[in-house]
Amino acid sequence: MAVAYERIADELREAIRAGELKPGDKLPAESKLAERFRRSVPTIREALRALRDEGLIEKQHGRGNFVRRQRTSALRTNRRHQWEKNRAREPLAERAQTGATEHDTGLTVDDLVFHASYRKVEADKGLAEAFGLPEGTALLERTYRTRYAAESAPFSLVTSYLVHDLVARNPALLDESNEPWPGGSQSQLYTVGIELDRVEERVTARPPTPEEAAELELWPGTSVLALRKTSIDINDRVVDVSDVILPGDRTEMLFTTPLERW
Repeated sequence: MAVAYERIADELREAIRAGELKPGDKLPAESKLAERFRRSVPTIREALRALRDEGLIEKQHGRGNFVRRQRTSALRTNRRHQWEKNRAREPLAERAQTGATEHDTGLTVDDLVFHASYRKVEADKGLAEAFGLPEGTALLERTYRTRYAAESAPFSLVTSYLVHDLVARNPALLDESNEPWPGGSQSQLYTVGIELDRVEERVTARPPTPEEAAELELWPGTSVLALRKTSIDINDRVVDVSDVILPGDRTEMLFTTPLERW
C-alpha cells in the first residue's frame, strides 16, 4: 500500500502529465498543499522531492516549485547512416540544408548552437585495438557538442577518432573551423576517397560520471546510453571510432532491421 507522500506525488504527477499543470506553472506553496491533502508539510516535501528526482518539477531558490519545461528529445535510428551516405556526394547547397541532429530532433539549422574542437592524439591500447593499428598511431580526436539554442544542455557528448594520416590528405579535414561540415563525417571521408560499407553500434546503459551528469544537466537517478560507433569502409578497414554519450531521459533509439525474403 502506497504511503501518504507517494499518493500525493501520484496525484501531482498525473496533473502534470494530463496538462492540468503546464510547463512553467508554479505549484501551490507547501503550506497550501498541506491543507489541500490534509497532511503535514514534511510529507508534502517528501512528495515534492520525489517529483524533483524524476525531473518533473524544479525548485527555484526563493520562488518555489515549478513544473519543469521538458527538454527537446531526439529519436536516433539506425537508418540515419544510410541517410547520411545518400547525402555524402550531394552538392554543397543540398548538404548544408540539414544535418544529423536536425534529422533526429526535427529542429532546423538556425535552431542549433554547434561547437567542435580538434586535437592530435596517440592511440591508447583500447583505440589501437578498435582500429586494428599499433599503439601510438596518430589519431585526430574530434569533440562535438550540439544544443538547442533555447536550452543549455547538449543533446549528446560526442568524441570521434579518425586516423590522422588518412584524413590529412585533405588539409581541410584537420581544421575545426570548417565545422559543422555539410554532410557530416561520411561526406568528409568521401573527400579522401573513403566509402563506408557498414556501421556497427554497441550500446550499454550505465550511471553517468559526475562530469557527464553536470554537462548534460541530468537529474539524480538518470542513466546515460553509452554508444560506441565503429565505421568500416568497403575495404573492411576501420576508419572512424566514435564514443557517444546520450542522456537517457530524452533519447529514444529505434532499430529497424530489413529481413531478406524467402
